[in-house]
Amino acid sequence: MKQNDKEKKEAAEFWKNYEEIHGEKVLAFNLGLYLKGCADIADSLWGLLIATEGGFRFHHFPQESWISALSRVTSGGGKGPKEVTLFIPAEKIISVECRIERNWLKKIFTAGRPLFVLRYCHEDGREYELFAETDNKSIEIVEALRKIVEETGGKKPDIQIE
Repeated sequence: MKQNDKEKKEAAEFWKNYEEIHGEKVLAFNLGLYLKGCADIADSLWGLLIATEGGFRFHHFPQESWISALSRVTSGGGKGPKEVTLFIPAEKIISVECRIERNWLKKIFTAGRPLFVLRYCHEDGREYELFAETDNKSIEIVEALRKIVEETGGKKPDIQIE
């Protein structure tokens, strides 16, 4: 079996298992850098941005280099990295957009990565915005979330490209 075929098979198995664990079909996904928007997550974290039939998920898988692990163990232990997950049900989503900088001058002087922005209503009744840096593929997540939010009767999310 070719390496590429093996990777595709492993990826398909991963997503099948993910759907079984969470009980929801995955509609779209992309890698992203969570920046802010949830009180439970204090730091920037790399993880998967996932649109499912039930809403939006962010999933950070624990990772640690061997140097970090060795340093942690030799300096008195401490706990290693933890898995971090966030779920926002479709009925709580107010809007979602992918901001893509089109001005070439601004792209030169800024990071220029697309910004995924999800506005939602928290359990406390207040509105919050979740921000994550990603790439152009996040538009697929925005479109998938638009469909499920419409189905749940929520506000139609906007796709905004600047």
